[in-house]
Amino acid sequence: MPLAANVTVMQVPEQLRYSSDHEWVAVHGNRVRVGITDYAQDALGDVVYVQVPTLGSSVAAGDSFGEVESTKSVSDVYAPVAGTVVAVNDTLGDAPETLNSDPYGAGWLCEIEFTDASQIDGLLDAAAYQALIDG
Repeated sequence: MPLAANVTVMQVPEQLRYSSDHEWVAVHGNRVRVGITDYAQDALGDVVYVQVPTLGSSVAAGDSFGEVESTKSVSDVYAPVAGTVVAVNDTLGDAPETLNSDPYGAGWLCEIEFTDASQIDGLLDAAAYQALIDG
């Protein structure tokens, strides 16, 4: 059966982990790169401002560490794991729309050096995240 013309298929890359708050996580050793999902950027609409966390700050899993402002609303971004922010994507200040155009690539927000690897296991895999957004 063909999809209706107005149905958007959301990207949910298999290699990533996901939070129920619509952040994605790419694990690299003892670090994770964090961004917002395709679903989140689509729901937000045109992103006009991004506040990334402060380099060197400590974050707790589940705590707000930044925000994304769109033409529709302002949304907090939550840390999917606890740790220290070791890199931030400063280019988003000048090009916040990158979150819309490339949420899993150039639209990453920050990298966190995590303190508890078991928190990664608590995140959703691609199938579970797809089930979440499918409702």
